[in-house]
Amino acid sequence: MTSDNDVRVVAAGDPFVLPALITQAVRHEVERAEVTELRLARPPQPAGPAAGVPDASDAEEAVIEALAGAQVLVTQVGPVTGKVLAACPDLRLVVVCRGGPVDVDLDAAKARDVRVCHTPGHDAAATAEFTFGMMLAALRRIPQAHEELVRQAGWEDATYRTYERGGLELEDLAVGLVGYGAVGSRVARVLCAFGARVMVHDPYVHGEIHGLRVTSLDDLLRRSRVISLHARLTPRTRGLIGARELALLPHGAVVVNVARGPLLDEDALCDALAGGQVAAAALDTCERAPLPAGSRLLGFPERVVLTPHMGGVSRAAAEKAARLAAEEVGRWVRGEPLAHCLT
Repeated sequence: MTSDNDVRVVAAGDPFVLPALITQAVRHEVERAEVTELRLARPPQPAGPAAGVPDASDAEEAVIEALAGAQVLVTQVGPVTGKVLAACPDLRLVVVCRGGPVDVDLDAAKARDVRVCHTPGHDAAATAEFTFGMMLAALRRIPQAHEELVRQAGWEDATYRTYERGGLELEDLAVGLVGYGAVGSRVARVLCAFGARVMVHDPYVHGEIHGLRVTSLDDLLRRSRVISLHARLTPRTRGLIGARELALLPHGAVVVNVARGPLLDEDALCDALAGGQVAAAALDTCERAPLPAGSRLLGFPERVVLTPHMGGVSRAAAEKAARLAAEEVGRWVRGEPLAHCLT
């Protein structure tokens, strides 16, 4: 804790959560804060689910240099490693503009009495809205129709205006949600407004929900024409939907994943697509990021909609992340309890 006329803050943003957004939000909360802006490139994604954190040595040096004499770091992708913490003895608070403490060594932070906060829920609305876009794209074949129209430069002979290639409506459709957190609950509310028959499986959520609570995942899968994944990725949920689970779905079901790629066994999904058990899939996240050129998912262009992990990317989400982070800085300066502290 410090006084608001001597707090020094480093705003380490990236091309999404811009340093200027962080600076503006921090100065709104702590008017006389001295803010240094640092723009970092988003680090490359690991090659696979177990590849580890990519080399961030260049970013470490940039963060260390910017943090000289600073007590607070607000970051989007900047690494807060043991090396960074050891080199920055004045650092007392780190706020990550993401749903978790990505690239932060929590043990090292605890050992040095550095508070680490994050901004859960900042992109929940964006991700829920994007889920609907993906769901509708898969159900109504929107991207494929666009490609066919552009390819033909007209629609006189378009083949998608047929019964066989007609899509499914959400009204009266049985949709199963796996997970009912900040995103899943929003999706459930809107699905109900569409008139879908919503079913929810989440063993950790109690109380009133929008839709029918289904205690067994297997039962949910057997009854759902569409499943949408919204569970957290943990050791228990990794590979949650595999070959056995996909086989429980009604023939010709649709799978949507705008949560975490490893929740879904992609090889099993491709087998289900090839055999017709799954009619279509819409995936914003995959087991490997970026998607390898030889991925089997690319072999189903007529039935799989793919996007590059952009579900939570909206201007409002970036602004909200900066605001929530700045509010934590304001609480720390004023000596108030931190809302989302992990150390």
